[in-house]
Amino acid sequence: MPTELPSNHIAGADLTRPLDALFVNAPLRDYSERPRVNDFTLPVLGMGYIATHATAAGFNVGVLDAEAHGLGIEQTTAVINEHRPRWAGFNLLAPTYEISARIAAPLDPDIKIILGGHQAKAMPTQILRDPRMARCAALVIGEGETRVVELLKDHRSRAELPGVMWLDPILKNPVAGGRPGGNHHLAPPINALPFVNRSFLTQDPHFDAGRWEANMVGARGCPYDCSFCGAAVSANPDISIRTRAAENIIAELHQLRETGVTAFRFVDDLFLGAKRVIDRMMTAFTAERVGEWAVWDATGRINVLHRASDTVLDTLAANGLREVALGIESGSERMLELIDKRINPDMTHTVVQRLTERGINVKGYFILGFPTETEDEIAQTVRLVHDLWGISDHQPGRFRASAFEYRPYPGTPDWTRLMRTGRYTAEQLLNYTAVDLTSSGEEAAMRERDEFNFSVNIQLSEAPVDHVRRNLTALSREQYERNASA
Repeated sequence: MPTELPSNHIAGADLTRPLDALFVNAPLRDYSERPRVNDFTLPVLGMGYIATHATAAGFNVGVLDAEAHGLGIEQTTAVINEHRPRWAGFNLLAPTYEISARIAAPLDPDIKIILGGHQAKAMPTQILRDPRMARCAALVIGEGETRVVELLKDHRSRAELPGVMWLDPILKNPVAGGRPGGNHHLAPPINALPFVNRSFLTQDPHFDAGRWEANMVGARGCPYDCSFCGAAVSANPDISIRTRAAENIIAELHQLRETGVTAFRFVDDLFLGAKRVIDRMMTAFTAERVGEWAVWDATGRINVLHRASDTVLDTLAANGLREVALGIESGSERMLELIDKRINPDMTHTVVQRLTERGINVKGYFILGFPTETEDEIAQTVRLVHDLWGISDHQPGRFRASAFEYRPYPGTPDWTRLMRTGRYTAEQLLNYTAVDLTSSGEEAAMRERDEFNFSVNIQLSEAPVDHVRRNLTALSREQYERNASA
C-alpha cells in the first residue's frame, strides 16, 4: 500500500526551488501505529537557528517537524524523498534515535545525511557504524550554525571543520576534521546570530490563554552537573557557556511584539539560574517596562532563587514573570545529593512559598525510579508534591507537578556510573520503548506528557517498575483533576 503523503509539512522553504537542506525533527513515536494525542509541542529552536543562519547565507532550506505534525516513520521518509533535498539533517536524541535511523535508512541514495544533537555527541562512533546511517557525510558535535553552512557550500570542507566526523570509506573507521584557526565554529557569537525566523517553527508563535506566545533561548550551556541530564557541564566540555546581552533579548521581544506576541517562554537553563543574569535582565526589563505589556515564563534554579532577596522576587513579578519551571526531581535528601542537585526539600518549600505568594506560578519537574531509589524515597517525593500543592492552595500563584519515569541517557554522569557497575550493556540502557499510560489515548489525565513517557524497562531503582508507574500515574491523575477544577 503506498504511503499517504501529507499536504505540506515543510516549514520555511521555497518549495518552488530545489532544496539545499531539510532539517528533520523525528517523531517521538511512530504515529502511524497510534495517532498523536497532544496538540502542541515545544518548537525546535535549535533547528530554527541553523535554518535561519543557512538562509542568511543564501541557501534554500526547510524544517520538517514530524513530531509536531504527528507523522509516522514511513510518512516522514516519503516527504523527504518527495522533495529530494541535497542534505537531510537529523537532530539525534536518545529516545528517538531508532526512529531517526529508520527514517534515514530508505532515503534516496542521492540525499546526503548530516547528524547532530546530544546522541550524536554521546555516541558518534556507534552511530557512524550503524549501516542505516551509511550515507552520513557529516556528524556535527555541538552548536552547528556556522559549520552546517560550510558543509552546505561543499561537504569536502568537513576536513577543515572541528567537531565534524564521518566514516572513512575505505578503512570504515570514524575520522574527524579540524584545522588550526577553526575553533570559532564551536561557539558561534550568539549576539551576532540573526533572530530565529519563525516561519521555520511549526507551532511558534502559538495562541494560548488569550495571548500569542513565543519561545526563546536566552543563553547556551549550563554550569550545573545534574547527574541525569544531557546538559550537565561534565558531559559538555566543548560548550562555552554564554548569555545573550540584555539589549539583544529586548530587541527580539520588541520584534515579536510587533507581530502581536505578548507572552514569552525562555527555555534555557540560565535565564533564572544565575544571579548575575537575573540582575542584568531585570534591569533591562524594568527600563523597557516589559511587565506593562507582556508576561513570560522561564526555567529557574531553586538554590539561586532561594538566595534571592524579596526585592529581586518582587522585581521579577513586576516585570511580568508568570511561571517558573523548577527541576525539583525528588523529595529524598539522599537522592538529591546523589544526583548533585545542590538543593534540599526545605529550600523547595521556601522557594515555592515565596514565588506563589507573589502570584508567580511554579511548575515542578519530578523523576521517579532513580537508580538505587527505594519505595520510601519515592513516597517522600509524593509527599513533597502534596506539600507543594498545599502551599499554593492558599496563594495567588499555583503549583503544578509534572512527573516522569527515570531513564538513563548516554554521556551523562549517571550513564557512566551505571556502565561502571558492569551490570548493564549499552544496548540494554538504550532500549527505550514508549509506555502508554493513557489507555490508548482514552484517559485524558495521562495525555499531557504522553509522548514523553519512555522506559528502558529495567529495574534500576530498588522499587519495582510497577510501583514507580503506579505513583507516576496517581500524581498525573491528581494534577489533571486539580487543573480541571481550577
